Amino acid sequence: MNQFQYVQPAKSKAAIDTVTKDQTAMFIAGGTNLLDLMKRGIVTPEKLVDINKLPLKKIQKENGAVRIGALALNGETAEDKLVLEKHPLLSQALNAGASAQLRNMATVGGNMLQRTRCPYFYDTALPCNKREPGTGCGALEGYNRMHAIFGHSEKCIAVHPSDMSVALAALDATVLVSGPKGDRKIPFADFHRLPGDTPHIETNLQKGELILAVDLPENPYTKNIHYLKIRDRASYAFALISVAAALDLDGSNIRSARLAMGGVAHKPWRLTEAENFLAGKPATETTFRQAADLAMRGAKAFEHNKFKLKLGPNAIVQALKNAAGVA
Repeated sequence: MNQFQYVQPAKSKAAIDTVTKDQTAMFIAGGTNLLDLMKRGIVTPEKLVDINKLPLKKIQKENGAVRIGALALNGETAEDKLVLEKHPLLSQALNAGASAQLRNMATVGGNMLQRTRCPYFYDTALPCNKREPGTGCGALEGYNRMHAIFGHSEKCIAVHPSDMSVALAALDATVLVSGPKGDRKIPFADFHRLPGDTPHIETNLQKGELILAVDLPENPYTKNIHYLKIRDRASYAFALISVAAALDLDGSNIRSARLAMGGVAHKPWRLTEAENFLAGKPATETTFRQAADLAMRGAKAFEHNKFKLKLGPNAIVQALKNAAGVA
């Protein structure tokens, strides 16, 4: 690990100014991902700006939404009474992630910013456009079992690893940020980027911008919800495929639906077309199968992840059945 300076400002403006002025500086909160990246030499900041003294830990109602501070811990957020009451899908997704120890250290803001677990990204001896632009993508012709089937490019086929972010995508979250040009709000759908020709640029945050909070709007998805995570082992493993499913039911009919997938793209993958199809339909396995077929349109697999083309629709159907209580 390279040597670095460490500062701990007490105000957001001081933290933002420090990172804005120093090209090598980075924010750090829980550090559950950043420290691993530093130890492997993937990122080498010369200054770490510890933001843990900033007042960004509250979870509260704000203008009709549930506002979750960027420094709220994953474990505490999952068990928060307001989150459990208003957005239980988020709680399920958080509890599916990592281990209890990591959830009690990782923050909501850091979770959104965690980087891919692609082995070609983590091994500095191998080519990776995300780590070193222009070197190539080793996963394209390599071992790509965990990789994307949607939204990938010739430059990168890595996937985003966050479970929490899949639920936030389904729940139409908004990210509140502050930076050298002031405050702004970013719809969660626009927060992460697809790889395109610049896979090393993973979000639409600008230099120096700090995540302050996440807002979750009021919605009817408090009962018929399910987060399904399919992985190689029961705990402490990243998703092969995950599905966040939420239904608003009128008896056995669907008023509206929210769907998003993880483990399939460079960002949480929202299934808007399938959502629109489900509205007004009966909550049956046949309906769910038709929605899953729509959701998988455009999927393209590689040599070692072709199983995702079958696993994907089956996971969508199962998540919807679990959400609806359909046997």
